[in-house]
Amino acid sequence: MIILIMGVSGSGKTTIGQQLANSLHWEFRDADSFHSPENIEKMRHGIPLSDEDRIPWLQTLHTAIKNWLQENQNVVLACSALKASYRQFLLLDSNNVKLVYLQGSFTLIQQRLQERQNHFMSEKLLKSQFDTLEEPDNAILVDISQPPEQIITFLKTYFATAKIE
Repeated sequence: MIILIMGVSGSGKTTIGQQLANSLHWEFRDADSFHSPENIEKMRHGIPLSDEDRIPWLQTLHTAIKNWLQENQNVVLACSALKASYRQFLLLDSNNVKLVYLQGSFTLIQQRLQERQNHFMSEKLLKSQFDTLEEPDNAILVDISQPPEQIITFLKTYFATAKIE
């Protein structure tokens, strides 16, 4: 089973993903670690990635998800997956890949980004992230204004009730 945690930069994908993975005793992976050095450098300098920039990254993620599914690995994957076409490429098996959307206001996320240190994603890119975002209609929706502990409890309960664990 793969749980794909999506949202714009600063929505809490890594924090929630790591905590959820720990609570489920699953592996955690961050899609940012699949980016090329060139993509990371662009983002560090406040340059939004184009679809062309993202294609190799998405292909690498697609292959990783396919391998995890074939190996019956349980993985929580933090990934922006802002466009429907990206998600369509990554959601290989609706029974075994579940989408969680961390939704929050521009103001809240901007505040979080201003407080964050030592991350390559510039707060200057937040507007482009919201401009690119195509909100999913097939995701487990999570309001990120809640404390992380509350979000983890909700998700654990959801997945336990759905008999996915």
